[in-house]
Amino acid sequence: MIDNPIDQMKAMQKKLTRFLMMYKFALQEVETKIDILQEEFQLLHDYNPIEHTKSRLKTPESIMKKLYRKGGINSLENIKDTIKDIAGIRITCSFISDIYRISDMLQSQKDLTTVAVKDYIKNPKPNGYKSLHLLVEVPVFMSDRVEPVCVEIQIRTIAMDFWASLEHKIFYKCNESVPDELLKDLKLAADTAYELDQKMEQLHREVNQIKLAHHSETNFINELLINNEKFKIPDHLLKLALEEGK
Repeated sequence: MIDNPIDQMKAMQKKLTRFLMMYKFALQEVETKIDILQEEFQLLHDYNPIEHTKSRLKTPESIMKKLYRKGGINSLENIKDTIKDIAGIRITCSFISDIYRISDMLQSQKDLTTVAVKDYIKNPKPNGYKSLHLLVEVPVFMSDRVEPVCVEIQIRTIAMDFWASLEHKIFYKCNESVPDELLKDLKLAADTAYELDQKMEQLHREVNQIKLAHHSETNFINELLINNEKFKIPDHLLKLALEEGK
């Protein structure tokens, strides 16, 4: 029991700092996983499906506002159970198929536990919003314990992200009071953006088919390019790699 008010404040501040740090660390772990996927695609595949990422932590003020909307809290543990999007990361992709591809890769990682999946692409929100939301639990290794921490991952195409960003700005300027006619136009814009996504997906498939049709056997390349540095592959190592692929 701490009697000194100053010591009480210091203890409370330390506890709150520790609480928020867990979300920061969880976010960093997911960011590292995504960075690894990006680098792998850049080195081993024809193109990188991840255009860019953006992460954020809710501020204490934002957390409290959401808690009040949900009816208040009794403890920090209650915050953890009530608000699942304190840590969030958004992945913007090139094509719709990339969304599910990245989702599958993340969910297959053994140290990530999928808590929930909300597919707003197959089941858009009434206003036209489309995105794939994953809620994953990340083990955060603190000095004295391991804490499972939730991170929300939103995966969407460039067109979906563009629409969502503008929709947010419109609602913000209108103070969330948007005329019905404007709501209809926003829904129409969302549908148009999705049609563009589908068309670009089709073009992407057609280009890949053309590449496959014109693909011919080539000589093995005896060099590796990693971090913009070339490495010559020894003949014996190349032979081992070839035997592994049989």
